Amino acid sequence: MQENFDPNTIQDLDGARQAINHLLNLIEDLTADLREAQAEIQRLRDENNRLKGEQGKPTIKPNKTQTPPKPSDHSSERERHKPQEWKKRSKVDQIQIDREQVLPIDPLVLPPDAEFKGHDPVVVQDLILRTDNVRFLKEKYYSPAQGQSYLAELPKGYAGEFGPGVKSTVLVWYYGMNTSEPKILELLTQVGIHISAGQLSNLLIQKQDAFHAEKTAVYEAGLRASPYQNIDDTATRVDGVNQHCHVVGSPLYTAYFTMEKKDRLAVLDVLRNDAPRVYRLNVQAYTWLEPFGLPATTLAQLRMLPQEHDLSETEFARYLDEQRPSLGSLDRKHIVEAAAVAAYHHQTTWPVVDTLVCDDAGQFKGLTEQLSLCWVHDGRHYKKLEPAVALHRQQLDTFLGRYWAFYDKLLDYPVQPSGEHAAQLSQAFDALFATVTGYTALDERIAKTKAKKTQLLLVLEHPEIPLHNNLAELGARLRVRKRDVSYGPRTSTGKKAWDTFMTLGATTKKLGVSFYQYIYDRVSGNRQLPNLSDLVSRQAEQRQLGASWRPKATLP
Repeated sequence: MQENFDPNTIQDLDGARQAINHLLNLIEDLTADLREAQAEIQRLRDENNRLKGEQGKPTIKPNKTQTPPKPSDHSSERERHKPQEWKKRSKVDQIQIDREQVLPIDPLVLPPDAEFKGHDPVVVQDLILRTDNVRFLKEKYYSPAQGQSYLAELPKGYAGEFGPGVKSTVLVWYYGMNTSEPKILELLTQVGIHISAGQLSNLLIQKQDAFHAEKTAVYEAGLRASPYQNIDDTATRVDGVNQHCHVVGSPLYTAYFTMEKKDRLAVLDVLRNDAPRVYRLNVQAYTWLEPFGLPATTLAQLRMLPQEHDLSETEFARYLDEQRPSLGSLDRKHIVEAAAVAAYHHQTTWPVVDTLVCDDAGQFKGLTEQLSLCWVHDGRHYKKLEPAVALHRQQLDTFLGRYWAFYDKLLDYPVQPSGEHAAQLSQAFDALFATVTGYTALDERIAKTKAKKTQLLLVLEHPEIPLHNNLAELGARLRVRKRDVSYGPRTSTGKKAWDTFMTLGATTKKLGVSFYQYIYDRVSGNRQLPNLSDLVSRQAEQRQLGASWRPKATLP
């Protein structure tokens, strides 16, 4: 009966339609409760079987001929992605020729009247993987008068047991190609390199200060190059302990930071390049605290602490303990966050981010002047709705069609932005999200989207901002793939190396630089390639990433 039922066909009083709509929504609520109960019952059954030494319900994938189950990730990629026509491009012009070899024809097969007409070029790509082991004979002199020995130095780039070829290759294999240490060790052994697992591990994480410094320079240049930054995080493990990898980036770079937490202070640490925390009580800090409604007595005692003065974490904690020893944990948390955010915005030694592009997670809020929310993340909430009533399914599908049609219009806006066009889109947003369907779960979700209008339509003010957070999500996906292969670092040194080389690898790709050539250039000591930070700054200027933030020229 419900498959073809529409309460709008009832010619009765509005009260009857309202009652039927209420019953249909009640069906949705009961169906949702039933799904949750069934999932919990199955989980308990599986756990009970495991406790008895048996196995739980197996996960059996459907055959290709069967209808696949509804995906659990609720991705909106198909709706938001605009497919482009694919054209095969020639690779021959891009291939570097290392040597030429003339191939003669056997004169015996040529007729007497054959005339030479030149050469027919054929390009073949190949690779030589072999050892280049060197025994250096270092000249040694001794001066009896000086009582001192003089020894020739090794060539640039050579130090220890392994040359720049091995050092750069293992770094690229491990961080750029996502190859596990055992497989790298196996391949090196097959080629003829004698190296232990411990030596390989040291090559991957130890004595990488120069690369750590370049990562910091890249991050600073990236923050200065663009007023907006994409940010996301993903779970990771360090020596078997759960931690969080934060990913920050723009079209020109991606930076990784593995932290113990992912709360607001941890995100602030990431934006400050994990510098020691500093706290400051000033007007901005008190403004930040206003929405939380702290007692007047607490605020009065805070004003007895040093004002307009940077305090270290130890100093600030001591002042709070002395002035407010009975301060509640939640109020203390708000005060600490407010002072930390105020100190971040007051300092001038490190670039301050104006806008974060992210999902709607709470830890990202209140850190920057503006927040731009991801439309794809918002769309996922609609994909999570699983209406049981046919009418509700139809209403959801209809609304999602309008939702992504409006998204397409937003995608076209940066091509020709204008105040008139922005006003039209703002009005279209209001009209779309004023929709009331009668399907309670959908109407509640529409209202939540409407409440985030400012954050979702920031692109109308700053057309450079992407409408989605894919830049950071793709960076997080790289970390997930690395985690799948190598699980996670085991030491703080390894954690730092993972973050540094994944930053450099992702950034070189965005800049159009060969990761292998970059690593070899640095390891060999040649330094022929420019600093990545300089490339970030140069390309940012060309792309005008922050054009809409710049002051408008005034007419004389």
